[in-house]
Amino acid sequence: MGTTTSANRPHHRPEALTYPGQRAQMARNPNWQPPSRAPAPASGARAPLAATAVSGPGAYSISRNPQGPMQVYRVIVPSNVSPNQEFQVYAGNRIVRVRCPPNTRPGQAVQITVPPEDRVTHASQDMAVLTSAEGEGGGGAVRMNSETRLVNASSSTEDRDGDVNTNPTTPQAYNVVVPPNVRPGETFPVLVNGRTIQVQCPLNARPNMTVRIIPPPSLFSPPAGMQSATNLNRPPEPSNPHGANTLRTINQTFEVTVPNGVRPNQPFSLIAGGQRVLVTCPPNARPGTRIRFNLPISVPNTSSAGNQSQMKNIDVSLRYDTEDGWIRSIRVTDMKFIWIRMDREGEVLSTNLKFNVETSAFVRSIKFLEGNDKRMRTGKVSLVPASEYTVDSVIKSNSGATVVDYAEIAMVQKQTFDQKSAWLQRTCKKLGIPWEEGHMRICVRRQHLLTDSIKAVMSLGRDDMKKIWRFEFLGEEGIDAGGLAKEWFLLVTQAIFDADSGLWLSNSNNQMLMRINPASEVSCPEDHLIYFRFLGRVLGKALFEGQLVSGHMVRYLYKYILGWPITFNDLETVDQDVYENLKKLLEMKADDIEYMCLDFTTTQNLLGETLQVCLIPGGEDKAVTGENLSEYIESYFNYLMLNRIKPQVTELLLGFYDVVPETILTVFDFQELELLMCGLPVIDLDDWKKHTLYTGTFENTHSKNKVCTWFWEIVSKEFDQEMRARLLQFVTGTSGVPSRGFSVLQGSDGNIKLFTLNGVDMKTDAFPKAHTCFNRLDLPSYRSKSDLRSKLKFAVTHCSTGFTIE
Repeated sequence: MGTTTSANRPHHRPEALTYPGQRAQMARNPNWQPPSRAPAPASGARAPLAATAVSGPGAYSISRNPQGPMQVYRVIVPSNVSPNQEFQVYAGNRIVRVRCPPNTRPGQAVQITVPPEDRVTHASQDMAVLTSAEGEGGGGAVRMNSETRLVNASSSTEDRDGDVNTNPTTPQAYNVVVPPNVRPGETFPVLVNGRTIQVQCPLNARPNMTVRIIPPPSLFSPPAGMQSATNLNRPPEPSNPHGANTLRTINQTFEVTVPNGVRPNQPFSLIAGGQRVLVTCPPNARPGTRIRFNLPISVPNTSSAGNQSQMKNIDVSLRYDTEDGWIRSIRVTDMKFIWIRMDREGEVLSTNLKFNVETSAFVRSIKFLEGNDKRMRTGKVSLVPASEYTVDSVIKSNSGATVVDYAEIAMVQKQTFDQKSAWLQRTCKKLGIPWEEGHMRICVRRQHLLTDSIKAVMSLGRDDMKKIWRFEFLGEEGIDAGGLAKEWFLLVTQAIFDADSGLWLSNSNNQMLMRINPASEVSCPEDHLIYFRFLGRVLGKALFEGQLVSGHMVRYLYKYILGWPITFNDLETVDQDVYENLKKLLEMKADDIEYMCLDFTTTQNLLGETLQVCLIPGGEDKAVTGENLSEYIESYFNYLMLNRIKPQVTELLLGFYDVVPETILTVFDFQELELLMCGLPVIDLDDWKKHTLYTGTFENTHSKNKVCTWFWEIVSKEFDQEMRARLLQFVTGTSGVPSRGFSVLQGSDGNIKLFTLNGVDMKTDAFPKAHTCFNRLDLPSYRSKSDLRSKLKFAVTHCSTGFTIE
């Protein structure tokens, strides 16, 4: 009698081995056979490579062996197993699941057939070597060799989402004339191959000058899945001929009236199909002129007969968003995501070339480069003006096939956090390498967890990072189908984020948050960058697999991962004293600045020794004056936010993007990213309420004040776990809760600062305002519970763009 099995099922974790002690017996005697298993046939002897899989710590690649013979085993049905119930047994060196046949009882023999044993090979005995993109190297990175420099010099394309184009084609260059009235830094439209692209006027160019441009490659071939819509009411046929998908992408034509105040060739922003887009006013258009443009959108994949009714329900109306601040938009000329800044009337504001603490914003930019070791690429990280940063709106697989397009991203961006999280895991599964095509086994010793893990993970190539991993703690029983992986991610990140390691420090503004130690090189001079590259890979892999990590980072690091703008206000979370001192300089009269006797230098303390650091080349010889104050503040900002930790941040981001494409993160804000990586906290509402202070207009009435009563009713009865975590992020800067509860919540000075509700007059503020340094929430005296509810929800969910945070 026979039955079928499924060997090495990756999605199932056996609750208990059928035969206790088998693992220990096999470890002591490789020829030991369990009493329920017949000896393997001579032709199907145990593969010698199977022993290699557990011979020592490291990363092992496991793949199918199509040439090996099928193996037949005879096993005994264990007690307490009913017909059609599954049980586990050893077959060779593998545990397989067997379904008990309907007419079989415990104690009877069952014959099973299993595929050949997997081919197991050691991924690599050595870790991949880090390559320094700049300088001589150090901290575990080596100087880039001449061959690698030649490869990088010949490749002019960079891919922020992942792969560097190793077979670049020579791009077509064009000469264009700068139009009249276009100033340096401004953009103007150019028609190339029938499509309009935005060109930024170089800083050294003037009207009527000829400049050389290289259009993006996407200009010469339409993006995958895009059609040419010729009728507002009749969509083209879907590009995907398979009818399995519930959604398909079409090109929807939108019509909009040019707003008042918009001049020809000037960009303006609007909402089309629920998404913000940036449109350039044509040269021959004026305010009031109606213009059209195409935008890919997702629609239900219905039959052609039902398309007409479906299209009637598609929102083709346009509206203008009136929120202040930086907003992510899509540029319709090349379908790239960009950041724009708008005023309350919806007009796109031009970017100041001069640094301004109120309006300037920067986004980290990554230029990926090949490394000396093919398994480990390198790159350069810098801060660029937010308006100049772009990211693709299409996600492609390793084979080049489109996995996600802009229309799907636009649809997901409007969904709830839970829906976006589920979409992320589905998309990562599509990007991952299937189990049958090869997977990895990570073997570590618990007493050498961090060392073994670093050697294993840092020996892998980027393709291996997208394979399914299974973990084994050597010398311990247990088959990983999720539980061991969960434990590994938490233990490894807990060890890395430990302040005693010298790599990370508790943030001075919030002890729950971790920041990079600028002096990590002193703590680990030979390999500190290896730790950051390893951590980046672990964080990326955890997000890719839906695992949680132990450790909340400071807010701006999440912004770096997402490619979100950072502003002068983010400096407060890094160094509050410097932030306050720089603000005081801005309040001084310009003529008084030079009497402060400042120059373009600062100091850094390393192991008790104070060192002088130049903010710019020759900074010790340049005095700060009223005229160059903005330059001084900008250089100080760049130093604290990136330059002093640039090598560590570079490796952290490179490791993260070894696994996760940046485009996939465009649907999240930095608060949601923290929740994705660290999980929703367990919040004790009674403890929260018990350890809350009441000040301002609430000082006398405390929780009995009607506004406070409404507040706690909304939090306890109407806010779900996600909204409570977001509220905690809004007020304290992190979703983390101290292990000893809200009674030990700390402020920016390291002292206890309890959660505080501060009552303010409605004339002062219309919305709740958070003071993260003091864990304080200013609540206006609303007249109704519904008003409080709507204003509180709006403030909490919009604070990712800096709304009402001080």
